[in-house]
Amino acid sequence: QVQLVESGGGLVQPGGSLRLSCAASGSGFSIIAMGWYRQAPGKERELVAVIGSGGSTNYADSVKGRFTISGDNGKNTVYLQMNSLKPEDTAVYYCNTRVVINKYRYEYWGQGTQVTVSS
Repeated sequence: QVQLVESGGGLVQPGGSLRLSCAASGSGFSIIAMGWYRQAPGKERELVAVIGSGGSTNYADSVKGRFTISGDNGKNTVYLQMNSLKPEDTAVYYCNTRVVINKYRYEYWGQGTQVTVSS
């Protein structure tokens, strides 16, 4: 079992910045990838950014150039630096991880953290 604890959400004005953090804890797991998804009211959950264990990254087109995902393998932690925030970035942001435990793959989700971009 893997637990994900997120932090860093909040209210920010358009053009501002926020940094989200997500720490994975548990035992006996190896991380394949960690990432962030978001879900706005009335919309489906969508990928924001993901980072593989080797450092490869992938971003949604809507956040490229504004958001940066990074990871600390030693701490099993992933960060999402969000700059130049727009009202349309308002959503609940969920941390996600895919891991291997005893040769089986599992996927886990965090509880979500609210990001609101508004003046």
